[in-house]
Amino acid sequence: MSSETRSGDERRAEVRERHRETAEQVVPDNTGLYIGGEFVEPAEGGTIDTIDPTTGEVLASVGGATAADIDRAVEAAWDAYESTWSGYSAGKRQRVLLDIADAIDEHSGELAQLESLDNGKPVSESGADVYLAADHFRYFAGIVRGNAGSTMNEDSRLGQVLKEPYGVVGQIIPWNFPLLMASWKLAPALAAGNCSVLKPAEQTPLSALRLAELIDDVVPDGVVNIVPGYGEEAGPPLTGHEDVRKVAFTGSTAVGKQVMKSAADNVTDVTLELGGKSPVVVHPDVDPEKAVRLVSQAIFYNTGECCEAGSRLFVHDDIADDVLSGLAAAVEDMNVGDPLLRETDLGPKVSREQVDRTLDYLDRAEAGGGRFLAGGGVPDDDGLADGCYVEPTLVEGLDHDHEAVQEEIFGPVLDVFRWDDYDEMMALANDVDYGLAGGVVTDDMDAADRTARDIEAGYIWVNTYHDLVAGLPFGGYKQSGIGRELSEETLDHYQQTKTINRSR
Repeated sequence: MSSETRSGDERRAEVRERHRETAEQVVPDNTGLYIGGEFVEPAEGGTIDTIDPTTGEVLASVGGATAADIDRAVEAAWDAYESTWSGYSAGKRQRVLLDIADAIDEHSGELAQLESLDNGKPVSESGADVYLAADHFRYFAGIVRGNAGSTMNEDSRLGQVLKEPYGVVGQIIPWNFPLLMASWKLAPALAAGNCSVLKPAEQTPLSALRLAELIDDVVPDGVVNIVPGYGEEAGPPLTGHEDVRKVAFTGSTAVGKQVMKSAADNVTDVTLELGGKSPVVVHPDVDPEKAVRLVSQAIFYNTGECCEAGSRLFVHDDIADDVLSGLAAAVEDMNVGDPLLRETDLGPKVSREQVDRTLDYLDRAEAGGGRFLAGGGVPDDDGLADGCYVEPTLVEGLDHDHEAVQEEIFGPVLDVFRWDDYDEMMALANDVDYGLAGGVVTDDMDAADRTARDIEAGYIWVNTYHDLVAGLPFGGYKQSGIGRELSEETLDHYQQTKTINRSR
């Protein structure tokens, strides 16, 4: 992590100016609530300042939804469903999804910059997110016509199995992949024939609002409603709403449990994509340089703010020294800086609150006997003083039952463990409440298959990581969630099954 010859004040001033100029170009004009095809002011007039985590400056003040606004959005969604959307054929819905994808593609550059401003992720990663968001709409456009149910003709009986939409669904997304998570929720919901009330995270609402602007002429009024709001003010009114027939949530396991309790009062169906503490297992046969590259990608992508991040490393004793020294060197070489610059490898975390949370875990790790092989605090760089930065960090020496190992830190922090006994290692790899994902690094395909099957998680990467392809179901075991995203199976989560049994 190199420093420049210019003073910290000069570099901070340059970053602030760059961000202000970019914000003037890409921050959406409409920052109210998007309800019924219009941007409207919140009923109680509340606003939320969305902060640039690189500079600490306010990017925009957006409307803050409360219960009255949720009621208004749900009513608008039902009006749209009953008057318009329920009459759309699969082919017409397909064309709408493709038009949304085209709108995202047409504005991909500005959307990537907007994500980097609002979230702090490097623009190279934001660009990938925008591409995948459009691709996700295209994937569900591609499969929607084949989702037509089935028939059974037996003896004097004709049975039909129909797939029908819920009508109106409530969807809540997190701040770590704002536009991409919006696509993960909206694309299957619309493909299945539902209307949506979507609440983006209060920290990162801008790309969802910009998406509303882009699709305003594409989607019938009320089919998509965007209601930014604080979690405690807008979340429970949405998840517990008696007229919301389905709730989909992505976020922490703790909040996911609250969502389930809220939805239970109306026996509302839920899908949950929750937290993780994913293991990455490195076998002794692999080239250490390959292991360093893959492990770095697993933990440091998106500043570690990924639910599936590979945050626990299990590296075989035979190559552990080489892998760990290589990881420490890779951390030293990382360009931590302005996310609007293409050369930046690691941007800021999303908020000061998340910085404090990560540093608290690092303090507890050090107190618990952890040794920092790299990082362990905030960057010693005056040029980054305005931003929400945490050093990429490697920690060794903790007991596996330590809270920094068991709990999701959601930052660029890797817990390191060495192994020589496979069974003992695998027992530790599975000894967490989570089961979202895992990684295996080896050139021995028998070892890869065995390890992938033994890890108790819903999505396993072998010799890659964070490669989420539309068509392959993504979701977790244990307390990492209920249901699957990204695949044809996802459509089932947004539909009800009706059976018609006819006697002839």
